[in-house]
Amino acid sequence: MSTLTFLGAVGEVTGSRYLLEVDGDPRSHKLLLECGLHQGGPDADEANARPFGKLARELEGVVISHGHLDHAGLLPKLVREGYSGPIHCTRGTRDLLEIMLQDAAFVMAKDLEWENKWRKRQEKPLIEPLYDLDDVERTLALCETYRYGQPVKLPGGTTLVFRDAGHILGSAIVELTIPSGGQQKRLVFSGDLGNPSSVLMRDPDKVYEADVVLMESTYGDRDHRPLDETLEEFAQVLERAHEARGNVLIPAFAVGRTQEILYHLSVLYHEGRLRQQMVFLDSPMAIKVTELYHRARKSLDTEDLKVLNIAASGDTSQYLPILRMTRTVEESMAINRIHGGAIIIAGAGMCTGGRIIHHFRYNLEKSNTRLVMVGFQAAGTLGRQIVDGAERVRVLGQDLAVKAKVHTIGGFSAHAGQTDMIGWAGAFRNNPRFFLVHGEPGAQAVFKAALAESGIEAEIPGYGDRVEL
Repeated sequence: MSTLTFLGAVGEVTGSRYLLEVDGDPRSHKLLLECGLHQGGPDADEANARPFGKLARELEGVVISHGHLDHAGLLPKLVREGYSGPIHCTRGTRDLLEIMLQDAAFVMAKDLEWENKWRKRQEKPLIEPLYDLDDVERTLALCETYRYGQPVKLPGGTTLVFRDAGHILGSAIVELTIPSGGQQKRLVFSGDLGNPSSVLMRDPDKVYEADVVLMESTYGDRDHRPLDETLEEFAQVLERAHEARGNVLIPAFAVGRTQEILYHLSVLYHEGRLRQQMVFLDSPMAIKVTELYHRARKSLDTEDLKVLNIAASGDTSQYLPILRMTRTVEESMAINRIHGGAIIIAGAGMCTGGRIIHHFRYNLEKSNTRLVMVGFQAAGTLGRQIVDGAERVRVLGQDLAVKAKVHTIGGFSAHAGQTDMIGWAGAFRNNPRFFLVHGEPGAQAVFKAALAESGIEAEIPGYGDRVEL
């Protein structure tokens, strides 16, 4: 019998990793579904540093659903430790991985440089990076890309098909048809399902046949607010910030969320509702991703782009003419001389690093600052502390009072909410076996109960659990 082992994103929303051992003749074949980085929480560094061991050389293939680091961020570490087989993904995912993984390696090197300076002074052993830029280049060279709907033959008689997940550029639902015990079994992994209300992405594909479904449950405990209400709230926050003569800080994930926020700012601008005259995209990675989205716009939702094309008379440079992309450190530092009237979009989305925390130093203690949270904040992150109402936070070695007004606007989520996820799960025929992954325990428990009310029984696996297909 072929088996599936849960090695990550169980009881948490990051660190996606699942091992498939395919029942082959005369031997079994090992495939890895996802190779994600653990993010947030005290145990993340330890989990990321854990060696793959002999698995790195035993694997015959790796399948990646999309380019977010919690799904693909440990690929270069796997390669560094000996993996040299193919990495199967969509073209959009491969293009995003080039940006994401290079940035991750660069940030890691910078962080270790400071850490090792301290260790040297303390005469402590120096730390090696999880991977470097050379490992990233070797990883990218292993990527093999496919279109949605294109069947791909994998070792052991397994067939792979990607479907559009509607989450970010290139994101996929993964279908694997696997020989097991003399039968063909179909495993479907939802990846991260997109929010049908989100702009730019197409709606997630429905899948109808499966024996086993791995399903994300990030927002399994709630629905997002309707988009029109979300946009009105966003517009009102921006208006009040203008009246207060303060800056607006938006910590945004470089992939997906940033492009969505820029889209909505563009619409508000052309409607005459954006009073601010300066919008800064202060993230080199987000700038690269935004440029990639522009080049790949044929893959985006045509109706959404039509809105901007009409408003800007077909001139893409006029989508948001007040946008300034700040690539250099000097340009970023210059923003801190602006005491009001600016919208500053910067990473990291969960405020775990990046340029947003430098802007915190200059803006968080001002009561006329508006801090707009537009993405999920995982447990253990600085963003989560602020959302949970922390009155003081530690930023770059400084103790800062949170005097800025904090707005959490969840309707911008690129993840499907509970109702949409139940609708997606309900499309399957013949009652497949469901396993809930990518969710915090509370959200998973609520989602499991909600699925049960719809006649869908689901299980919540633990780390290391192994099931037969």
